[in-house]
Amino acid sequence: MKSQHDGELTYVKLIRHKIMYSILSLLGAGIPVTAWAQERPYDYGWGHPMWGAWGPWGIGMMLMMLVFWGLVIVGLVLGIRWLIAQGKDPRTDSPLDILKRRYARGEIDKDEFEAKKRDLLG
Repeated sequence: MKSQHDGELTYVKLIRHKIMYSILSLLGAGIPVTAWAQERPYDYGWGHPMWGAWGPWGIGMMLMMLVFWGLVIVGLVLGIRWLIAQGKDPRTDSPLDILKRRYARGEIDKDEFEAKKRDLLG
């Protein structure tokens, strides 16, 4: 007759084996040892092929990266300008309104006001 203790030991052993096999499979299958043994022709002075624009997509990828970052920067600038503009009231003062306020404050006299009013109205 099996006791509950024997069942717990079997379960613990099963969990240990699963953990052990998982670790071994990650170490064994996850590391391509045969790729480490292959000769790499770019080790002889020309550098890695991705370090320059030798590949067919080298210059294209560089341009796409510049376009991407350009769009990101332009988007940020436009977004910030839009957010700043949200807090300001739009100016709807006409030149004639400004002229009337200057006359009311006494900055200009009646002759200058009339001359500038004629210029503004046509």
